[in-house]
Amino acid sequence: MKAVRFHEYGGPDVLRYEDVDRPVPGAGQVRVRVAATTFNGVDGNIRAGFMQEPMPLTLPHIPGLDVAGTIDALGEGAGGLEIGDRVIGFLPFVVDGASAEYVLAPAESLAPAPTGIPLADAAALPLVGLTAWQALFDHAELKPGQRILISGAGGAVGGYAVQLAKAAGAHVIATGSPRSIERVTAAGADEVIDHTAAEVTTAVTDPVDVLLNLAPIDPARFTALAGLVRDGGVVVSSTVWMPAPADQERGVRGIDMYVRSDAEQLSELVARVDRGELTVDVAERVPLADLPSVHARAAAGTLSGKVIVLPTTA
Repeated sequence: MKAVRFHEYGGPDVLRYEDVDRPVPGAGQVRVRVAATTFNGVDGNIRAGFMQEPMPLTLPHIPGLDVAGTIDALGEGAGGLEIGDRVIGFLPFVVDGASAEYVLAPAESLAPAPTGIPLADAAALPLVGLTAWQALFDHAELKPGQRILISGAGGAVGGYAVQLAKAAGAHVIATGSPRSIERVTAAGADEVIDHTAAEVTTAVTDPVDVLLNLAPIDPARFTALAGLVRDGGVVVSSTVWMPAPADQERGVRGIDMYVRSDAEQLSELVARVDRGELTVDVAERVPLADLPSVHARAAAGTLSGKVIVLPTTA
């Protein structure tokens, strides 16, 4: 099969489009014929070698944490699934991913794919959708009527976070850049702040219950934003290399989150997609052979929106 791999850590040029052996599923695994994977920001950090301590890899490595596709082989004990099932999933960080024509996946990590959107587009849901869900509900414990400030709402996670927070009955204040303001507004934010044109700490006039940070941010600025959180509130950050600021005197908790695979939560997200309650936004679709250029554009800061990656078998 064709796959994109890197044999050593480094810049986007270490990615190679090459022939590799088609994998064989082991116990508890299924093999998925890949309809699509995606690019996530963490993919670039993993490829560059910045995540070696928490995510040790065996090289060469195939990236691609999201998968949408069709099961074509079952390993022993992969119960509840059948050949031909259309599935999506968030794959483990430290095994070969879905930037290939076929990928192995733990059976328990997969959920039925949405039926109301193209199978390939559904690859845009797992990692970022689960990140948004877990940030809001597992960590922030967001409740109806609360006020939430979502910093970095213009990214892929932010689009889901805005939609889910609004659906939960929260008042959503979101920050974005000029190129993402329209997308954030369409996601349903009650207030949208262009952080390039206004000072967020001044624009937010009343305290918030939750601050969710989804983007790289200067530590001093992060601390200033945390000052907008009411006493007893919570700061959640998905950018774990910048610890979420806490304030013990005011009872403000700081939580650094790592997303985890959860098929039950993913199934709930899929159900919302199929009911028309959650929109899957795809900015661009590229062939697998072009994945190195996607990494290069991300490194240059010119990538906008969610990119899905299509193998030749899709």
